[in-house]
Amino acid sequence: MIEFEKYHGAGNDFILIDNRQGQFVGDKVSFSKKWCSRRFGIGSDGIIFLEQDPEFDFVMDFYNPDGSQSFCGNGSRCVVAFAKKLGIINNEAVFKAIDGIHHAQIREKNIAVLMNDVHQVIQIEKDYFIHTGSPHYISYCNPSDERDIVAFGKEIRYSEPYKKEGTNVNLVRELNNGKIDLRTYERGVEDETFACGTGATAAALSYAVKNDWAEGTIDVQVKGGDLQLSFHKEGDVFKDIWLIGPAEFVFKGQING
Repeated sequence: MIEFEKYHGAGNDFILIDNRQGQFVGDKVSFSKKWCSRRFGIGSDGIIFLEQDPEFDFVMDFYNPDGSQSFCGNGSRCVVAFAKKLGIINNEAVFKAIDGIHHAQIREKNIAVLMNDVHQVIQIEKDYFIHTGSPHYISYCNPSDERDIVAFGKEIRYSEPYKKEGTNVNLVRELNNGKIDLRTYERGVEDETFACGTGATAAALSYAVKNDWAEGTIDVQVKGGDLQLSFHKEGDVFKDIWLIGPAEFVFKGQING
């Protein structure tokens, strides 16, 4: 039997497994495809194996529901909360993920994860493409825009420039000064998710470019709650990018794996 816990970050939900002692031995890709299924498994937007490492507090080994791997912003905040509950960390952490080393802080009810610096923002007519640990296409909506995020997401995700590797797709609406509304179609899930941490990061940075912000905090309203993104810019490089938001325990159980 494999013990797991379920967490969510603003509705972005994950299965977390403490694998420091190697309780799971097998094919993680097949396992993720099976148990992420919302009809035939537990149901989640991904599975995270918390692994041991002599140099860091832990390793975050993340799998999407289709078995692919990427960095996951909300998942990283959830695994930090999980590590705190396991007694691995106190209120700060340094962990390794697929895209490198990340620092994290527990700030009262929120968890903040330091994202990697972003060196390139590609503008595609009125849209943007930014890689924030995962690739993101960002398009802005006006008040009369009625695009369906799933239909639009599939159109972009399977278009020729992105068909091979895939991309996440975001629709952003500016609400007021420093606040945006975000909806995200996630590759690997192949559907809309209630939140996306790397998407919130990409959307906020595109807002900064669009509105000529050199630093600040941007509030990101997502389907499952609220996130924040703080940053500053040095030349063309975004630095000190902190993704901030809640990470909540849902339930725990055992898988007859």
